[in-house]
Amino acid sequence: MKRLVFLLIVLLSAACSGEESAETGLTFVHLNDTYRIGTVEGGSAGGFGRVVTTIRAEQARGRDVRILHGGDFLYPSLESQLWHGAQIVDAFNFMDDIAPMYVVAGNHEFDRRTSEHLVNAVNSSRFDWLGDNYRFETGDAAADESLHRAFTFTHGEYTVGVFALTLHDEDGGNDRDYVPTDPDYFAIAEQTIEELEDAGADLIIGLTHLHMYQDREIASLHAEHPRFLFIVGGHEHEPEFHAGTETDATIMKGASNARVIWRIDVEFDAAGMPRIETSALATMNERIESDSDYDALEARWRGELLERFPFLTARVGEAAVPLDAREVLIRNQESNWGNFVVDQMRRAFGERQADLAFINSGTLRIDDVISGDITFEDIGRTFGFSSYLRSLTLTGSEFRQVLEAGYRGEGPSKGYFPQVSGFRVCVDRSLPVGSRIVSLEVPGEAGWQSIDDDAEYSVVVSDYVYGGGDGYRFPEGADASAAASELKYLVLDAIMAAQARGEKIGAPVDPDNPRIVILEGPGQSCFPPVADTA
Repeated sequence: MKRLVFLLIVLLSAACSGEESAETGLTFVHLNDTYRIGTVEGGSAGGFGRVVTTIRAEQARGRDVRILHGGDFLYPSLESQLWHGAQIVDAFNFMDDIAPMYVVAGNHEFDRRTSEHLVNAVNSSRFDWLGDNYRFETGDAAADESLHRAFTFTHGEYTVGVFALTLHDEDGGNDRDYVPTDPDYFAIAEQTIEELEDAGADLIIGLTHLHMYQDREIASLHAEHPRFLFIVGGHEHEPEFHAGTETDATIMKGASNARVIWRIDVEFDAAGMPRIETSALATMNERIESDSDYDALEARWRGELLERFPFLTARVGEAAVPLDAREVLIRNQESNWGNFVVDQMRRAFGERQADLAFINSGTLRIDDVISGDITFEDIGRTFGFSSYLRSLTLTGSEFRQVLEAGYRGEGPSKGYFPQVSGFRVCVDRSLPVGSRIVSLEVPGEAGWQSIDDDAEYSVVVSDYVYGGGDGYRFPEGADASAAASELKYLVLDAIMAAQARGEKIGAPVDPDNPRIVILEGPGQSCFPPVADTA
């Protein structure tokens, strides 16, 4: 009933604005970085079922709808550890049956070192895989030939061209023999745009899984190619927007797990030139009812998950306060769930705690708030990757330089943003990359004190970070222990031990004693004066 009301409102709105009920224009629905086929935040956000309702509403007002996805969907998730993205492919096929869907591969599509699971995903896809700076060399002819380059489709009398680019391993992609990738994004975009122009494209768009600064470089091609109108992308996990100008194409990115998506209406003027009529963020929340047909698909996969792991919903402990691991928080600032998780790292190697520890927030994938009962599922969803740890010794100066990688770049929600333990850090993003840490303090006898550049500290990090993951670089010769002590089991052990003692776990972030401070303007001090090191 709610969905019917939603559709009626859209139809009445279209009628009042004078739009016809027949197809009158082209609408793109864009999403990116989706790891769950269901909702997040306790059901209040995201979910493909709400996206489907939105698509059907756009079609009801007479729009020719095309779905675009900016990459990262096969991995990582609790489900992908079982089905290697089969559940996502099923969901995408469902949406493609409603409106054509075009995807670019993200770095996580290539998480597996062998090509078997990618082949299975591609060969079972009814939606289209696009790629211009990479190709599939899996050895499976059907899968390899399924990747489209210089892709075009027809909207009425108009031809629409799409170029698609993904990250090279030097920029955070995965280095896989079965997916050779060219890092010259700008040159390939320019070359493909020219091919699409030669093919008679009336509108050209970019579908990318790149960093925002790379998208902005490519957007400048609009000055010489006016039919290149916009880029929609992924990799960042919160909405981003770069307004188009006479020289630059518009750039749009949505939020992870379909929490926020883009709706873009394109029209053509009398001369056949394309323009963005409207571009609007659409928040997928409880105001939009999930499509009932899609809900049946989601319920089927949920049933299969619980059949395989019936203990997932079992209680293992209790949270003392809501533990916030939403990506909008954990990738941008201190999180109390991040604090609890990274605190366990320091006890991974012997009775004496390590001095310092940090973890890239991209390791913590749950994108939700844990309240009340803590279940096995909460742990499983937090750790979409293996989480083995390493111990090493660094000087204070070396540690500071390693940690600088966590505050590089621009824009929100970076997976390399670190959650920390055993120290506190103050950052000024207005400073040059590599020198943004303005204060790094450790506990001392008289309270917090600046880290000693020459002293040695025991440090625990994940095997992924130690190996250069997310752009972290350790000094040459900084030998570490063998990878051991998987973090997800340390976290589970700590929760269950607290439960055995009759204790709840977690605490609010202390505003009077923060672990992480990001300076927001002139005159702001790093840390409130405190005498203790709690």
